[in-house]
Amino acid sequence: MATDVTKFKTWTARKEDLHGDWYVVDATGIALGRLASNVAKVLKGKHKPTYTPHLNTGDHVIVVNAARVLVTGNKLDAKVYTRYSGYPSGLRRRTLRQQQDLDPTFPVRNAVRGMLQRNTLGAQMLRRLRVYAGPEHEHAAQGPKRITFNEKGDIQVG
Repeated sequence: MATDVTKFKTWTARKEDLHGDWYVVDATGIALGRLASNVAKVLKGKHKPTYTPHLNTGDHVIVVNAARVLVTGNKLDAKVYTRYSGYPSGLRRRTLRQQQDLDPTFPVRNAVRGMLQRNTLGAQMLRRLRVYAGPEHEHAAQGPKRITFNEKGDIQVG
């Protein structure tokens, strides 16, 4: 028996299906890697049934209290951020502790950036991330919903 192939259709999100909600995540006491992977999942839109890999179906995420993120083990002194200017003796290194003293939002933003794809779509997703060192943010007009993540990485709104 032949099956009717016409009834199996692949659904793809259209432009009118793409809308980004606003969410607030409190980073207090959450491990840096777990926070980054869950935030990246929301930025990609993988928590939605309308997820389409080649489109930006994700939401806007505001991370507050980034200075109070949990770093386990001896990563404060062992993890090193390296950048190179391209010139002789242009290699610069900073530990996580030094980087947090200079800019407490950098480790969170860098960890999330590392979990997004390396193309223009990943850059678009990263533009929807806002990270603040303290508890205040300037996006109250968007009406963000507070979300938390459980051990499995499931999103709980409210």
